[in-house]
Amino acid sequence: MEKESDITESGPRTVRDLGEFALIERMNAGRSFGGGVELGPGDDAAVVAAPAGRYVVSTDMLVQDRHFRLDWSRPEEIGAKAIAQNAADVVAMGATPSAFVVSLGCPAETPVTFVDGLADGMWAEARRAGAPIAGGDVVRSPQLVISVTAFGDPRGRAVLRSGARDGDIVAVAGRLGWSAAGLAALSAGADSGSDAELFADVVAAHRVPRPPYSAVLELPDGTEITAMTDVSDGLLADLSHIAESSGAAVDVDAAAVADPALSPVAAALHADALGWVLTGGEDHAFAATFAAGAVVPPGWRAIGRVCTGSGVFVDGAPWSGPLGWESFGGGE
Repeated sequence: MEKESDITESGPRTVRDLGEFALIERMNAGRSFGGGVELGPGDDAAVVAAPAGRYVVSTDMLVQDRHFRLDWSRPEEIGAKAIAQNAADVVAMGATPSAFVVSLGCPAETPVTFVDGLADGMWAEARRAGAPIAGGDVVRSPQLVISVTAFGDPRGRAVLRSGARDGDIVAVAGRLGWSAAGLAALSAGADSGSDAELFADVVAAHRVPRPPYSAVLELPDGTEITAMTDVSDGLLADLSHIAESSGAAVDVDAAAVADPALSPVAAALHADALGWVLTGGEDHAFAATFAAGAVVPPGWRAIGRVCTGSGVFVDGAPWSGPLGWESFGGGE
């Protein structure tokens, strides 16, 4: 709810009214910067601890009308999504998130309360990932742009995409295809129709991904993950990166990845639920390979095998269709 001080005679107070430094101060007011952040916002740069003497670092960007739409998502959801997709990249390397740095570009006419929502969503997901937001920047831009850099403590050997071996078990943690189903529902306008309740969960999954961080960060001691990635572009697309980097092939069992919960959604939209699962992106689940003969840990489910050859297969047949999302593919 807007505060009385956020309303002016001409309407809601904007970023222009508040100014850059007051906006930054407002975004950080009352936040806790414990953990690995030795110095948070307020100086020329933050100071972040590096217990292992090195970082895992990842950065990603969200652009309005390309990665989110203001008529589809609340600011809290956009902020949470920006943090989640970066935290997932760090965790996919086997690292524990230690800090985030956020840069925000927005029009001067953006309501201050909208930025409040973004910040609240970012901090909520940052807390879920276990790390604070250490600083960042704000700048005027013609549309909303959010760039997040995530830092992580590798704890030991970073888990790469290149370690998969013939015979390894392919497994996933988290939901697959839900974000793609939510996007399909939003695109069809089904989220506000008479059957809106049917689509509520998948729409929520598209608006705010929920990476299962604990499935990686709380693995039992001695668990050997040979390769790992987060599922951001689509299961087959991201497994193809593991296959190519490892000089191997990956064969996925369609029955093992199929999600019955998506079937009624797909039927209502006249869509292919398995297609969402195999090629839909932005779920930010984790896909990994475990040593042959290993017991797949709790929170994970086996979906296939690494084998000799190259590329990705489904039920033993080479996959010839699209693998998933590609930033410079079709569309605007």
